[in-house]
Amino acid sequence: MNLKIGVIKGDGIGPEIVTEAMKVLDKTAEVYGHTCSYEQLLMGGASIDVHGIPLTDETIQRAKSCDAVLMGSIGGDAKTSPWYKLEPSKRPEAGLLKIRKELNLFANLRPAVLYEELKGACPLKEEITEGGFDMMIMRELTGGLYFGERKTVEENGVLTAMDSLCYNENEIRRIAKRGFDIAMKRRKKVTSVDKANVLDSSRLWRKVVEQAAEEYPEVTLEHMLVDNCAMQLVKDPKQFDVILTENMFGDILSDEASMVTGSIGMLASASLNETKFGLYEPSGGSAPDIAGKGIANPIATILSAAMMLRFSFDLDKEAEAIEEAVSRVLKEGCRTIDIMSEGKTQIGTAQMGDLITGYIGKH
Repeated sequence: MNLKIGVIKGDGIGPEIVTEAMKVLDKTAEVYGHTCSYEQLLMGGASIDVHGIPLTDETIQRAKSCDAVLMGSIGGDAKTSPWYKLEPSKRPEAGLLKIRKELNLFANLRPAVLYEELKGACPLKEEITEGGFDMMIMRELTGGLYFGERKTVEENGVLTAMDSLCYNENEIRRIAKRGFDIAMKRRKKVTSVDKANVLDSSRLWRKVVEQAAEEYPEVTLEHMLVDNCAMQLVKDPKQFDVILTENMFGDILSDEASMVTGSIGMLASASLNETKFGLYEPSGGSAPDIAGKGIANPIATILSAAMMLRFSFDLDKEAEAIEEAVSRVLKEGCRTIDIMSEGKTQIGTAQMGDLITGYIGKH
């Protein structure tokens, strides 16, 4: 199979970590009889530098011609980068919102897994993390507060800002069904997170999720208010299988879950539309303070590439080979600086990529 992959290396540490993921993909393709062809795309600050805007229409069309897109991190230092002197619609992150909307990437999957080898990096008490945990956060990605109407006006001499949170039942139903589908392949439990005691949008969310659940009698559904969920993630993360929630809540909870695992540098993510097409990226940011130093953790991007093989190409065996290679390198005690602990061996970005690549196809 030829895998046509769009590649957005992005900003900051993006080029470094994507390079390692491509290295792993190429080795996986070689071992399992596939080929990878890459379409290099610009987005974020890299696109601003060339085109003056964070995402061009041409780039969107080229992305659509690919089977999937692998992306690094977008953005820079908001205090020092000239990108952030531009109006908000022309800043790097605007490109990310636009590509999600244009490619209809409504379902964001963020696995949060605590590896046994990394339990020492987890900030929670050992009795809480014993045995590890494995959850999937399903975040609705193209609706809600981030895409609602917004404005800042002056009223009676006072500046007032307004952001609108809006969902319709169809938007909620399609992400709910995707969440239940994922749960069917896991432990068959969905925790739907909302703020139904306050928000009308959450009350509609809860109603539609309950309707969708009727089609999945094998899946256990529970509802949880978002503030309680934030507490439960640090109190008892093992209770969660699939967390299903709206855009802003999912943004916040997935970052919290990432730190519970020990490092955001370990967390992959996938953003899917209603076909097999998806955009795959690490959950962390562009970390401009360490860009170019060769110390960034590429594992999240490498695991994102594994998710791409699984969800966009149905190559489960190949995805598992990458995940197993990551696990073996961690068992060897090799660590980048963000997950370093006493008695382990600290290595850099490229060396981590090399070690993982070396285990692909080896048993």
